[in-house]
Amino acid sequence: MKYHVEFDLTLRRNPYKGVYIAFEGVDGSGKTTQAEILGKYLEERGIEVVTTSEPRRDRPVGILIHQILQGIVKVPSVSLQYLYTADRIINHNKVVEPALSAGKFVISHRCLWSNLPYGMLDKREVNYDSDDAKTINVAHGLMSLYNQFIIPDITFYLRVSAETAMKRLKKIKEIKELYEKYGKIEKVIRGYEWQLKQFPDEFVVIDAEKSEGEVAGKIRSFIDKKIK
Repeated sequence: MKYHVEFDLTLRRNPYKGVYIAFEGVDGSGKTTQAEILGKYLEERGIEVVTTSEPRRDRPVGILIHQILQGIVKVPSVSLQYLYTADRIINHNKVVEPALSAGKFVISHRCLWSNLPYGMLDKREVNYDSDDAKTINVAHGLMSLYNQFIIPDITFYLRVSAETAMKRLKKIKEIKELYEKYGKIEKVIRGYEWQLKQFPDEFVVIDAEKSEGEVAGKIRSFIDKKIK
């Protein structure tokens, strides 16, 4: 039997004195590189920085996720998002919230905004306005009633084409993970672009087709204005 459930929910903002910054985008967009550059830049200015990622490679759930992505461990693809949610809960409880509470800057490689683009892909869906999309958001991240995650204060979305992402991945990786195929990257980009339209005030869009230095400069410029 089908039931209709509808509700409004205010996004959970950062209640702490620290600053929460996240980098989002497809694999090959430069998230890891730019997160490292920004972290060093802030530390040089005397700001205490904690870096993290979702999933985390140094915890059991994160290790399992990466083994699944690399094809070492086989599970139904729809179960993967539950593992991401579990890893995110641990990361927020153990790393993100304690650091923010202590007044530190948290720089995260991915956050809950990865949830929908990749979650829909695991269900082999691409209609982001569908009931399945709403269910994924409620169950796993953005609108979770059980454990609503803090929204980053600043989320940099590094925008690249699927072609650019694939070229970069071929240069830097030998092991191809689950999502690192042209068709999948293209669909994930569509998911991010959908989110940009739904939540335009939550993202700072950076043209990541530019050089590493140019991208870093744009990010620094934005951060400098925010810090002031």
